[in-house]
Amino acid sequence: MKFSSTHEWGEINNDIVTVGITNFGRMHLGEVVNLTLPKIHEKVKANQEVCVVESNKAAVDVHSPVSGKIVETNNKILKDLEILNKSPEEEGWLFKVKVKNLDEFNKLMSLEEYEKKISK
Repeated sequence: MKFSSTHEWGEINNDIVTVGITNFGRMHLGEVVNLTLPKIHEKVKANQEVCVVESNKAAVDVHSPVSGKIVETNNKILKDLEILNKSPEEEGWLFKVKVKNLDEFNKLMSLEEYEKKISK
């Protein structure tokens, strides 16, 4: 699992990156009350805003950590936002991207680097 500075996580399997928001990001948002997901087949660039998570505190943009094409979204969480509230780094994943450039994924932060960043 790798992490972005905007509190997204990504996990790669072959050339598909599963993306979600980090536990830290979700915790600071508060309870998620609404969500919009990207469209399947939508082309995205690294750091592009692709969906919105709304909480009882704020609405935040979720960025794609890599460039590529959206190949799947987690529609299950649209029906039950508690999945995202309880498990943002596992069952609460948001979307999957068929990655164009593996270097973008490799440049994301490790868990150790991310933890250092958020502890400042």
